[in-house]
Amino acid sequence: MALSQRLDIRQSQSLVMTPQLQQAIKLLQLSNVELSEYVEGELEQNPLLERDDGPADGGDGDIPALDGPDPREEGPAPADSRLADTVELTRNGGTAGDAPLDTDFSNVWTNSAASDLPADAVGSVSPFANGGGFDEDGPGFEASLTRPPTLREHLLEQMGHDLALPAERLIALDLIDMLDGGGYLVGDLGEVAERLGCGLPAVEAVLAKLQRFDPPGIFARSLAECLALQLREKDRLDPCMRLLLDNLELLGSRNLPALMKACDCDAEDLAGMIAEIRALNPKPALLFDHELAQPVTPDILMRPDPAGGWIVELNAETLPRVLVNRRYYAQVSAGARGRQERDYLTERFNSANWLVKSLHQRATTILRVASEIVRQQDGFFRHGVQHLRPLVLRNIAEAIEMHESTVSRVTTNKYLATPRGIYELKYFFTSAIAGADGQAAHSAEAVRHRIKALIDSEEAKSVLSDDQIVETLRKDGIDIARRTVAKYREAMGIPSSVERRRQKSLQRLGG
Repeated sequence: MALSQRLDIRQSQSLVMTPQLQQAIKLLQLSNVELSEYVEGELEQNPLLERDDGPADGGDGDIPALDGPDPREEGPAPADSRLADTVELTRNGGTAGDAPLDTDFSNVWTNSAASDLPADAVGSVSPFANGGGFDEDGPGFEASLTRPPTLREHLLEQMGHDLALPAERLIALDLIDMLDGGGYLVGDLGEVAERLGCGLPAVEAVLAKLQRFDPPGIFARSLAECLALQLREKDRLDPCMRLLLDNLELLGSRNLPALMKACDCDAEDLAGMIAEIRALNPKPALLFDHELAQPVTPDILMRPDPAGGWIVELNAETLPRVLVNRRYYAQVSAGARGRQERDYLTERFNSANWLVKSLHQRATTILRVASEIVRQQDGFFRHGVQHLRPLVLRNIAEAIEMHESTVSRVTTNKYLATPRGIYELKYFFTSAIAGADGQAAHSAEAVRHRIKALIDSEEAKSVLSDDQIVETLRKDGIDIARRTVAKYREAMGIPSSVERRRQKSLQRLGG
Protein backbone atom coordinates (compact mmCIF):
# COMPACT_ATOMS: atom_id res chain seq x y z
CA MET A 1 0.00 0.00 0.00
CA ALA A 2 1.55 3.30 -1.05
CA LEU A 3 1.84 6.12 1.44
CA SER A 4 0.51 9.51 0.41
CA GLN A 5 -0.41 12.83 1.94
CA ARG A 6 -3.91 14.30 1.99
CA LEU A 7 -5.78 17.18 3.65
CA ASP A 8 -8.83 16.37 5.82
CA ILE A 9 -11.25 18.63 7.75
CA ARG A 10 -12.56 17.29 11.02
CA GLN A 11 -14.95 18.80 13.57
CA SER A 12 -14.55 18.00 17.27
CA GLN A 13 -15.43 19.41 20.68
CA SER A 14 -13.15 19.68 23.70
CA LEU A 15 -13.28 21.34 27.10
CA VAL A 16 -10.58 23.97 27.44
CA MET A 17 -9.99 25.87 30.67
CA THR A 18 -9.31 29.49 29.91
CA PRO A 19 -6.86 31.45 32.09
CA GLN A 20 -9.79 33.36 33.56
CA LEU A 21 -11.55 30.12 34.56
CA GLN A 22 -8.34 28.79 36.07
CA GLN A 23 -8.03 31.99 38.10
CA ALA A 24 -11.60 31.72 39.37
CA ILE A 25 -11.05 28.11 40.46
CA LYS A 26 -7.78 29.06 42.15
CA LEU A 27 -9.39 31.91 44.09
CA LEU A 28 -12.21 29.64 45.23
CA GLN A 29 -9.95 27.25 47.13
CA LEU A 30 -7.62 29.85 48.67
CA SER A 31 -7.87 30.64 52.38
CA ASN A 32 -8.35 34.23 53.50
CA VAL A 33 -4.62 34.63 54.18
CA GLU A 34 -3.61 33.19 50.82
CA LEU A 35 -6.25 35.30 49.09
CA SER A 36 -4.90 38.49 50.66
CA GLU A 37 -1.38 37.64 49.49
CA TYR A 38 -2.64 36.91 45.97
CA VAL A 39 -4.56 40.19 45.75
CA GLU A 40 -1.55 42.12 47.04
CA GLY A 41 0.50 40.64 44.22
CA GLU A 42 -2.13 41.65 41.66
CA LEU A 43 -2.21 45.19 43.05
CA GLU A 44 1.53 45.46 42.54
CA GLN A 45 1.40 44.14 38.96
CA ASN A 46 -1.75 45.81 37.62
CA PRO A 47 -1.72 49.65 37.57
CA LEU A 48 -5.47 49.75 36.89
CA LEU A 49 -6.32 48.01 40.18
CA GLU A 50 -6.53 49.90 43.42
CA ARG A 51 -7.53 49.11 46.96
CA ASP A 52 -11.07 50.06 47.89
CA ASP A 53 -10.97 52.13 51.08
CA GLY A 54 -14.73 52.32 51.35
CA PRO A 55 -16.69 51.79 54.58
CA ALA A 56 -15.97 48.58 56.48
CA ASP A 57 -18.63 48.87 59.16
CA GLY A 58 -20.96 46.25 57.78
CA GLY A 59 -22.80 48.69 55.51
CA ASP A 60 -23.26 48.52 51.79
CA GLY A 61 -19.58 49.06 51.20
CA ASP A 62 -18.49 45.68 52.47
CA ILE A 63 -19.64 43.36 49.70
CA PRO A 64 -20.83 44.40 46.23
CA ALA A 65 -24.48 43.84 45.51
CA LEU A 66 -25.36 40.50 43.97
CA ASP A 67 -27.07 42.17 40.99
CA GLY A 68 -25.83 45.09 38.94
CA PRO A 69 -22.43 46.75 38.68
CA ASP A 70 -20.47 48.05 41.61
CA PRO A 71 -20.94 51.82 41.74
CA ARG A 72 -17.50 52.21 43.27
CA GLU A 73 -15.85 51.05 40.04
CA GLU A 74 -16.62 54.40 38.41
CA GLY A 75 -13.36 55.83 39.73
CA PRO A 76 -11.61 57.04 42.85
CA ALA A 77 -13.21 59.34 45.34
CA PRO A 78 -13.02 63.09 44.62
CA ALA A 79 -9.96 64.80 45.94
CA ASP A 80 -11.95 67.22 48.07
CA SER A 81 -13.56 64.34 50.03
CA ARG A 82 -10.21 63.05 51.30
CA LEU A 83 -9.21 63.81 54.89
CA ALA A 84 -6.50 66.42 55.11
CA ASP A 85 -3.16 65.23 56.38
CA THR A 86 -0.95 66.95 58.95
CA VAL A 87 0.99 69.02 56.42
CA GLU A 88 -2.15 70.43 54.81
CA LEU A 89 -3.68 71.22 58.19
CA THR A 90 -0.53 73.09 59.21
CA ARG A 91 -0.45 75.11 55.99
CA ASN A 92 -4.12 75.99 56.38
CA GLY A 93 -3.59 77.25 59.90
CA GLY A 94 -4.93 74.15 61.61
CA THR A 95 -3.30 72.12 64.35
CA ALA A 96 -1.99 68.61 64.44
CA GLY A 97 -4.77 67.70 66.83
CA ASP A 98 -7.33 68.08 64.04
CA ALA A 99 -6.04 64.91 62.36
CA PRO A 100 -7.63 61.79 63.85
CA LEU A 101 -4.50 59.64 63.44
CA ASP A 102 -1.89 62.12 64.65
CA THR A 103 0.23 61.32 67.69
CA ASP A 104 0.05 63.23 70.91
CA PHE A 105 3.70 64.29 70.97
CA SER A 106 3.46 65.34 74.62
CA ASN A 107 3.09 61.67 75.55
CA VAL A 108 6.40 60.51 74.03
CA TRP A 109 9.44 59.71 76.19
CA THR A 110 12.50 61.82 75.45
CA ASN A 111 16.07 62.02 76.72
CA SER A 112 15.43 65.16 78.71
CA ALA A 113 16.00 63.28 81.98
CA ALA A 114 19.50 62.18 80.99
CA SER A 115 21.06 65.01 82.98
CA ASP A 116 19.58 63.57 86.17
CA LEU A 117 21.34 60.24 85.69
CA PRO A 118 24.82 59.38 86.96
CA ALA A 119 27.72 60.34 84.77
CA ASP A 120 28.54 56.75 83.81
CA ALA A 121 24.96 56.09 82.67
CA VAL A 122 24.39 59.12 80.46
CA GLY A 123 25.88 57.41 77.45
CA SER A 124 23.32 54.61 77.63
CA VAL A 125 20.41 56.94 76.83
CA SER A 126 21.70 57.99 73.44
CA PRO A 127 18.98 58.03 70.79
CA PHE A 128 21.02 55.41 68.92
CA ALA A 129 21.70 53.15 71.92
CA ASN A 130 18.65 50.96 71.36
CA GLY A 131 18.89 50.78 67.60
CA GLY A 132 16.85 53.94 67.09
CA GLY A 133 16.54 55.92 63.93
CA PHE A 134 17.98 59.28 63.00
CA ASP A 135 15.26 61.25 64.73
CA GLU A 136 16.71 62.58 67.98
CA ASP A 137 13.32 63.72 69.28
CA GLY A 138 12.40 60.29 70.61
CA PRO A 139 13.48 56.69 70.98
CA GLY A 140 13.66 54.30 68.06
CA PHE A 141 10.91 51.84 67.27
CA GLU A 142 13.09 48.96 68.43
CA ALA A 143 13.09 50.38 71.96
CA SER A 144 9.41 49.47 72.33
CA LEU A 145 9.86 45.84 71.27
CA THR A 146 10.38 43.06 73.77
CA ARG A 147 10.33 39.26 73.82
CA PRO A 148 11.16 36.52 76.30
CA PRO A 149 14.71 35.10 76.12
CA THR A 150 15.28 31.97 74.09
CA LEU A 151 16.75 28.81 75.63
CA ARG A 152 20.12 29.51 74.01
CA GLU A 153 20.24 33.07 75.36
CA HIS A 154 19.26 31.82 78.82
CA LEU A 155 22.03 29.22 78.80
CA LEU A 156 24.63 31.63 77.42
CA GLU A 157 23.89 34.07 80.23
CA GLN A 158 24.46 31.35 82.85
CA MET A 159 27.59 30.19 81.03
CA GLY A 160 29.07 33.68 81.34
CA HIS A 161 28.66 33.55 85.12
CA ASP A 162 29.58 29.93 85.92
CA LEU A 163 32.31 29.11 83.41
CA ALA A 164 35.38 31.28 83.70
CA LEU A 165 37.93 29.42 81.55
CA PRO A 166 37.82 30.07 77.77
CA ALA A 167 38.34 26.35 77.07
CA GLU A 168 35.27 25.45 79.15
CA ARG A 169 33.18 28.07 77.37
CA LEU A 170 34.24 26.70 73.99
CA ILE A 171 33.15 23.20 74.99
CA ALA A 172 29.93 24.54 76.47
CA LEU A 173 29.06 26.36 73.22
CA ASP A 174 29.47 23.13 71.29
CA LEU A 175 27.27 21.22 73.75
CA ILE A 176 24.57 23.90 73.64
CA ASP A 177 24.36 23.47 69.88
CA MET A 178 23.75 19.72 70.40
CA LEU A 179 20.49 20.22 72.34
CA ASP A 180 17.26 19.04 70.74
CA GLY A 181 13.81 20.58 71.07
CA GLY A 182 13.15 18.92 74.43
CA GLY A 183 16.47 19.97 76.00
CA TYR A 184 18.21 16.60 75.64
CA LEU A 185 21.84 16.27 74.57
CA VAL A 186 22.09 14.33 71.32
CA GLY A 187 25.45 13.18 70.00
CA ASP A 188 28.61 11.49 71.17
CA LEU A 189 30.86 13.21 73.70
CA GLY A 190 33.86 11.44 72.16
CA GLU A 191 33.21 13.21 68.86
CA VAL A 192 33.07 16.54 70.69
CA ALA A 193 36.42 15.86 72.32
CA GLU A 194 37.95 14.86 68.99
CA ARG A 195 36.48 17.86 67.19
CA LEU A 196 37.73 20.36 69.79
CA GLY A 197 41.06 18.63 70.38
CA CYS A 198 40.58 18.05 74.10
CA GLY A 199 40.24 15.04 76.35
CA LEU A 200 36.96 13.26 77.05
CA PRO A 201 37.25 13.91 80.82
CA ALA A 202 37.30 17.66 80.11
CA VAL A 203 34.07 17.43 78.09
CA GLU A 204 32.39 15.34 80.79
CA ALA A 205 33.47 17.84 83.46
CA VAL A 206 31.89 20.72 81.50
CA LEU A 207 28.74 18.66 80.93
CA ALA A 208 28.45 18.04 84.68
CA LYS A 209 28.50 21.81 85.24
CA LEU A 210 25.97 22.45 82.46
CA GLN A 211 23.58 19.89 83.95
CA ARG A 212 23.24 22.14 86.99
CA PHE A 213 21.96 25.02 84.86
CA ASP A 214 18.40 26.26 84.83
CA PRO A 215 15.94 24.80 83.87
CA PRO A 216 16.55 21.64 85.91
CA GLY A 217 16.93 18.56 83.76
CA ILE A 218 18.65 20.31 80.87
CA PHE A 219 21.52 18.56 79.04
CA ALA A 220 20.26 15.10 80.03
CA ARG A 221 21.01 12.18 77.72
CA SER A 222 17.96 10.08 78.64
CA LEU A 223 14.61 10.43 80.34
CA ALA A 224 15.89 8.74 83.49
CA GLU A 225 18.83 11.16 83.69
CA CYS A 226 16.52 14.15 83.10
CA LEU A 227 14.26 13.11 85.97
CA ALA A 228 17.28 12.34 88.16
CA LEU A 229 18.69 15.84 87.60
CA GLN A 230 15.39 17.41 88.65
CA LEU A 231 15.11 15.18 91.72
CA ARG A 232 18.67 16.01 92.68
CA GLU A 233 17.79 19.69 92.48
CA LYS A 234 14.98 19.02 94.99
CA ASP A 235 17.22 16.79 97.14
CA ARG A 236 14.89 13.84 96.59
CA LEU A 237 17.23 11.46 94.75
CA ASP A 238 17.51 8.69 97.34
CA PRO A 239 18.50 5.05 96.57
CA CYS A 240 14.89 3.90 96.32
CA MET A 241 14.11 6.63 93.80
CA ARG A 242 17.18 5.62 91.78
CA LEU A 243 15.84 2.07 91.58
CA LEU A 244 12.53 3.43 90.33
CA LEU A 245 14.28 5.46 87.62
CA ASP A 246 16.20 2.37 86.57
CA ASN A 247 12.89 0.57 85.99
CA LEU A 248 10.88 3.20 84.14
CA GLU A 249 9.77 0.58 81.62
CA LEU A 250 7.82 -1.15 84.41
CA LEU A 251 6.22 2.16 85.32
CA GLY A 252 5.27 2.73 81.69
CA SER A 253 3.54 -0.66 81.50
CA ARG A 254 1.79 -0.07 84.88
CA ASN A 255 3.24 -3.28 86.28
CA LEU A 256 2.96 -2.24 89.93
CA PRO A 257 3.75 -5.62 91.58
CA ALA A 258 7.01 -5.96 89.66
CA LEU A 259 7.85 -2.32 90.36
CA MET A 260 7.37 -2.73 94.12
CA LYS A 261 9.59 -5.79 94.02
CA ALA A 262 12.32 -4.00 92.04
CA CYS A 263 12.29 -0.97 94.34
CA ASP A 264 11.90 -3.06 97.52
CA CYS A 265 9.11 -0.85 98.85
CA ASP A 266 5.45 -1.11 99.72
CA ALA A 267 2.48 0.31 97.85
CA GLU A 268 2.33 3.50 99.92
CA ASP A 269 5.99 4.42 99.29
CA LEU A 270 5.63 3.58 95.60
CA ALA A 271 2.58 5.83 95.29
CA GLY A 272 4.52 8.72 96.85
CA MET A 273 7.46 8.29 94.47
CA ILE A 274 5.15 8.06 91.45
CA ALA A 275 3.47 11.30 92.54
CA GLU A 276 6.87 13.02 92.72
CA ILE A 277 7.82 11.84 89.24
CA ARG A 278 4.50 13.06 87.83
CA ALA A 279 5.32 16.55 89.11
CA LEU A 280 8.56 16.66 87.06
CA ASN A 281 8.98 18.03 83.53
CA PRO A 282 10.20 15.41 81.02
CA LYS A 283 11.00 18.12 78.44
CA PRO A 284 12.50 21.12 80.24
CA ALA A 285 13.32 23.04 77.05
CA LEU A 286 9.63 23.47 76.28
CA LEU A 287 9.50 26.13 79.00
CA PHE A 288 11.21 28.41 76.48
CA ASP A 289 8.99 27.55 73.54
CA HIS A 290 7.36 30.94 73.05
CA GLU A 291 5.71 30.32 69.68
CA LEU A 292 2.31 31.95 69.81
CA ALA A 293 -0.63 30.06 68.39
CA GLN A 294 -2.12 32.01 65.52
CA PRO A 295 -5.85 32.47 66.00
CA VAL A 296 -8.13 31.34 63.18
CA THR A 297 -9.96 34.15 61.42
CA PRO A 298 -13.40 32.91 60.37
CA ASP A 299 -14.56 33.49 56.80
CA ILE A 300 -18.27 33.26 57.67
CA LEU A 301 -20.09 34.68 60.68
CA MET A 302 -23.25 33.13 62.07
CA ARG A 303 -25.63 34.35 64.75
CA PRO A 304 -29.22 33.65 65.85
CA ASP A 305 -31.98 35.54 64.10
CA PRO A 306 -34.42 37.18 66.55
CA ALA A 307 -37.21 36.24 64.15
CA GLY A 308 -36.11 32.60 64.14
CA GLY A 309 -33.45 30.67 62.30
CA TRP A 310 -29.90 31.85 61.72
CA ILE A 311 -28.21 34.84 60.08
CA VAL A 312 -25.22 33.84 57.95
CA GLU A 313 -22.95 36.52 56.53
CA LEU A 314 -19.41 36.84 55.24
CA ASN A 315 -16.70 38.29 57.43
CA ALA A 316 -16.00 41.61 55.69
CA GLU A 317 -12.56 41.87 57.29
CA THR A 318 -11.33 38.81 55.37
CA LEU A 319 -12.61 40.02 51.99
CA PRO A 320 -10.06 42.05 50.01
CA ARG A 321 -11.80 45.05 48.48
CA VAL A 322 -10.41 46.13 45.12
CA LEU A 323 -11.86 48.07 42.22
CA VAL A 324 -10.94 49.05 38.69
CA ASN A 325 -9.90 52.66 38.21
CA ARG A 326 -11.80 53.32 34.99
CA ARG A 327 -11.01 57.02 35.03
CA TYR A 328 -7.28 56.32 35.04
CA TYR A 329 -7.74 53.73 32.28
CA ALA A 330 -9.57 56.23 30.07
CA GLN A 331 -6.90 58.86 30.72
CA VAL A 332 -3.98 56.55 29.92
CA SER A 333 -5.70 54.97 26.91
CA ALA A 334 -6.18 58.36 25.34
CA GLY A 335 -2.43 58.94 25.43
CA ALA A 336 -1.40 55.51 24.14
CA ARG A 337 1.00 55.98 21.20
CA GLY A 338 1.17 52.50 19.74
CA ARG A 339 -0.60 49.20 19.31
CA GLN A 340 1.63 47.49 21.87
CA GLU A 341 0.68 50.02 24.55
CA ARG A 342 -3.03 49.75 23.69
CA ASP A 343 -2.88 45.95 23.82
CA TYR A 344 -1.15 46.08 27.19
CA LEU A 345 -3.73 48.44 28.65
CA THR A 346 -6.59 46.34 27.28
CA GLU A 347 -5.12 43.16 28.75
CA ARG A 348 -4.60 44.83 32.15
CA PHE A 349 -8.11 46.27 32.08
CA ASN A 350 -9.70 42.90 31.27
CA SER A 351 -7.58 41.17 33.91
CA ALA A 352 -8.62 43.71 36.56
CA ASN A 353 -12.30 43.37 35.64
CA TRP A 354 -12.07 39.59 35.79
CA LEU A 355 -10.37 39.66 39.20
CA VAL A 356 -13.11 41.86 40.66
CA LYS A 357 -15.75 39.59 39.15
CA SER A 358 -13.99 36.46 40.43
CA LEU A 359 -13.75 37.87 43.96
CA HIS A 360 -17.46 38.68 43.90
CA GLN A 361 -18.32 35.21 42.59
CA ARG A 362 -16.10 33.60 45.23
CA ALA A 363 -17.85 35.49 48.04
CA THR A 364 -21.30 34.59 46.67
CA THR A 365 -20.43 30.90 46.32
CA ILE A 366 -18.99 30.66 49.85
CA LEU A 367 -22.11 32.30 51.26
CA ARG A 368 -24.42 29.90 49.40
CA VAL A 369 -22.52 26.81 50.54
CA ALA A 370 -22.27 27.98 54.16
CA SER A 371 -25.97 28.87 54.30
CA GLU A 372 -26.94 25.41 53.07
CA ILE A 373 -24.63 23.73 55.59
CA VAL A 374 -26.20 25.73 58.41
CA ARG A 375 -29.66 24.81 57.19
CA GLN A 376 -28.92 21.08 57.05
CA GLN A 377 -27.00 20.99 60.36
CA ASP A 378 -29.51 23.05 62.32
CA GLY A 379 -29.76 20.35 65.00
CA PHE A 380 -26.03 20.55 65.72
CA PHE A 381 -26.11 24.32 66.28
CA ARG A 382 -29.14 24.07 68.54
CA HIS A 383 -28.50 20.91 70.56
CA GLY A 384 -24.84 19.88 70.16
CA VAL A 385 -22.65 17.33 68.43
CA GLN A 386 -24.92 14.40 69.26
CA HIS A 387 -27.39 15.84 66.72
CA LEU A 388 -24.85 16.17 63.90
CA ARG A 389 -26.35 14.73 60.73
CA PRO A 390 -24.52 12.56 58.18
CA LEU A 391 -23.57 14.84 55.30
CA VAL A 392 -21.57 14.45 52.09
CA LEU A 393 -20.57 16.91 49.40
CA ARG A 394 -23.22 15.58 47.05
CA ASN A 395 -26.02 16.67 49.41
CA ILE A 396 -24.88 20.29 49.36
CA ALA A 397 -24.08 20.25 45.64
CA GLU A 398 -27.56 19.03 44.74
CA ALA A 399 -29.25 21.54 47.04
CA ILE A 400 -27.46 24.58 45.56
CA GLU A 401 -27.16 23.12 42.03
CA MET A 402 -23.37 23.16 41.86
CA HIS A 403 -20.73 20.54 41.16
CA GLU A 404 -19.25 18.51 44.02
CA SER A 405 -15.74 19.71 43.14
CA THR A 406 -16.88 23.31 43.61
CA VAL A 407 -18.29 22.53 47.05
CA SER A 408 -15.07 20.71 47.94
CA ARG A 409 -12.97 23.76 47.02
CA VAL A 410 -15.26 26.11 48.92
CA THR A 411 -15.10 24.07 52.13
CA THR A 412 -11.29 23.76 52.10
CA ASN A 413 -9.59 26.04 54.66
CA LYS A 414 -12.79 28.01 55.26
CA TYR A 415 -14.01 28.53 58.82
CA LEU A 416 -17.43 29.28 60.26
CA ALA A 417 -17.84 31.20 63.52
CA THR A 418 -20.86 29.78 65.36
CA PRO A 419 -22.31 30.20 68.87
CA ARG A 420 -20.63 26.84 69.65
CA GLY A 421 -17.18 27.89 68.43
CA ILE A 422 -15.22 28.14 65.21
CA TYR A 423 -15.35 25.11 62.91
CA GLU A 424 -13.89 24.34 59.52
CA LEU A 425 -16.60 23.72 56.96
CA LYS A 426 -15.14 20.25 56.35
CA TYR A 427 -16.07 19.35 59.93
CA PHE A 428 -19.77 19.15 59.05
CA PHE A 429 -19.21 16.45 56.41
CA THR A 430 -19.19 13.02 58.04
CA SER A 431 -20.02 9.53 56.91
CA ALA A 432 -23.20 7.78 57.97
CA ILE A 433 -23.54 4.87 60.40
CA ALA A 434 -26.69 2.84 60.05
CA GLY A 435 -29.28 2.95 62.77
CA ALA A 436 -30.44 -0.19 64.56
CA ASP A 437 -33.86 -1.68 63.76
CA GLY A 438 -34.42 0.58 60.77
CA GLN A 439 -33.85 3.83 62.64
CA ALA A 440 -32.31 6.92 61.01
CA ALA A 441 -28.58 6.94 60.26
CA HIS A 442 -26.15 8.59 62.65
CA SER A 443 -23.15 10.81 61.95
CA ALA A 444 -19.74 9.23 62.50
CA GLU A 445 -18.63 12.31 64.46
CA ALA A 446 -21.65 12.03 66.75
CA VAL A 447 -20.88 8.34 67.33
CA ARG A 448 -17.24 9.16 68.20
CA HIS A 449 -18.48 11.76 70.67
CA ARG A 450 -20.81 9.17 72.20
CA ILE A 451 -17.96 6.61 72.54
CA LYS A 452 -15.74 9.19 74.25
CA ALA A 453 -18.54 10.17 76.63
CA LEU A 454 -19.09 6.52 77.62
CA ILE A 455 -15.37 5.99 78.32
CA ASP A 456 -15.03 9.26 80.26
CA SER A 457 -17.91 8.29 82.55
CA GLU A 458 -16.71 4.75 83.32
CA GLU A 459 -15.43 3.83 86.77
CA ALA A 460 -12.25 1.99 87.67
CA LYS A 461 -14.17 -1.10 88.78
CA SER A 462 -16.30 -1.26 85.61
CA VAL A 463 -14.10 -0.39 82.64
CA LEU A 464 -16.01 -0.88 79.40
CA SER A 465 -14.64 -3.22 76.77
CA ASP A 466 -15.24 -2.64 73.07
CA ASP A 467 -17.93 -5.31 73.05
CA GLN A 468 -19.75 -3.63 75.93
CA ILE A 469 -19.58 -0.29 74.12
CA VAL A 470 -21.11 -1.92 71.03
CA GLU A 471 -23.98 -3.28 73.12
CA THR A 472 -24.60 0.10 74.74
CA LEU A 473 -24.63 1.88 71.37
CA ARG A 474 -27.03 -0.64 69.89
CA LYS A 475 -29.41 0.00 72.75
CA ASP A 476 -29.23 3.69 71.73
CA GLY A 477 -30.17 2.77 68.16
CA ILE A 478 -26.66 2.76 66.63
CA ASP A 479 -25.72 -0.31 64.60
CA ILE A 480 -21.92 -0.43 64.75
CA ALA A 481 -19.29 -3.17 64.56
CA ARG A 482 -16.69 -3.85 67.21
CA ARG A 483 -13.78 -3.13 64.84
CA THR A 484 -15.33 0.28 64.06
CA VAL A 485 -15.46 1.09 67.78
CA ALA A 486 -11.81 0.06 68.12
CA LYS A 487 -10.86 2.20 65.11
CA TYR A 488 -12.65 5.29 66.48
CA ARG A 489 -11.18 4.74 69.94
CA GLU A 490 -7.62 4.48 68.62
CA ALA A 491 -8.13 7.56 66.41
CA MET A 492 -9.06 9.56 69.52
CA GLY A 493 -5.95 8.33 71.35
CA ILE A 494 -7.92 6.28 73.89
CA PRO A 495 -6.12 3.11 75.06
CA SER A 496 -7.73 -0.31 75.30
CA SER A 497 -9.81 -1.45 78.27
CA VAL A 498 -6.82 -3.33 79.74
CA GLU A 499 -4.61 -0.23 79.62
CA ARG A 500 -7.38 1.97 81.00
CA ARG A 501 -7.92 -0.44 83.90
CA ARG A 502 -4.19 -0.26 84.75
CA GLN A 503 -4.21 3.53 84.52
CA LYS A 504 -7.18 3.87 86.82
CA SER A 505 -5.62 1.44 89.30
CA LEU A 506 -2.43 3.49 89.28
CA GLN A 507 -4.40 6.71 89.79
CA ARG A 508 -6.30 5.18 92.67
CA LEU A 509 -3.01 4.05 94.18
CA GLY A 510 -1.49 7.51 93.78
CA GLY A 511 -4.57 9.23 95.20
